[in-house]
Amino acid sequence: MAEWRKVIPEGRDRLQSKVLVWVGGLLLVLPLPFLATMAIHSADFRMLLFIAIGISLTFGVLVWVLRAATPMAAFLGALICLLVITGSVYKGLPPFRSGLAPLMLLFVLTFAATEAGRRRKVQLGVAEGKRGRNAAQIIANLGAGGLVMVGGFFEVFDSLCGHGGLVGFSMFAVPVGLLAALCEATADTVSSEIGQAFGGTPVMLTTFRRVEAGTDGAVTVLGTIAGIAGAAVVAGVGMWGMRMGFAAAAIGFAGGVMGLFFDSLLGATVERKGWLGNDLVNFSSTVFAVVAAQVLAVVFLHV
Repeated sequence: MAEWRKVIPEGRDRLQSKVLVWVGGLLLVLPLPFLATMAIHSADFRMLLFIAIGISLTFGVLVWVLRAATPMAAFLGALICLLVITGSVYKGLPPFRSGLAPLMLLFVLTFAATEAGRRRKVQLGVAEGKRGRNAAQIIANLGAGGLVMVGGFFEVFDSLCGHGGLVGFSMFAVPVGLLAALCEATADTVSSEIGQAFGGTPVMLTTFRRVEAGTDGAVTVLGTIAGIAGAAVVAGVGMWGMRMGFAAAAIGFAGGVMGLFFDSLLGATVERKGWLGNDLVNFSSTVFAVVAAQVLAVVFLHV
């Protein structure tokens, strides 16, 4: 049994993670009846749904076989993949011309960063488990992006019912919010993994004092640069995949980078005080990235 190294009591951390998985998981399955109904009434959507299910299941199995995630985590990743494809693909275009493109790139970059310098991470006691990321980590990193898609589906459903929309959730907000969440998740994971492996002694974001590797809220210059670079690549692929304009993609990228620093700020404050565990901190940061991107879109693009 590995020694517990976090400030937050282990029981509280596990409880927070379980609540996150159950609440997040239940919200992510809400659009499934709507997707089934659309498939019944539309042959084109039915074909898209079958293809999306095949891609998502393949993705989930691949993630599990590579030991990048536990079985439950792989299932949740596949579910989010399904929502992303069906909710962001343009009519008449292949499934990869959607949010699937940046989502797949996120997986490649984060998997590579996790495996990089594994020997040093093992020595420091910060290496990812051999079974890969668990369900709570998947919800923490990808859940906000999935929930953006859920909001988009319910807005479409409400519009089809002849209403004006549940919360005025514009369809412009879907790709921008999704891209912001994916950029933040990429930047956070890549910065942490690369920083721990190659970044040397990190500093605390709030005080700039040197601390041990793996300390909550600690950052390295190399890790931060790698994380921002990863987010930029994801933003570029997302701009192509979701047919976004440069300004919209730039706002998604900016929201992701803001979320990266917000994550470190939460780590240096509430996480170090033992109030929130790492999973809730990561989830809060991706939500912050989505909200920040929407605010930037309203201010600069007047949407």
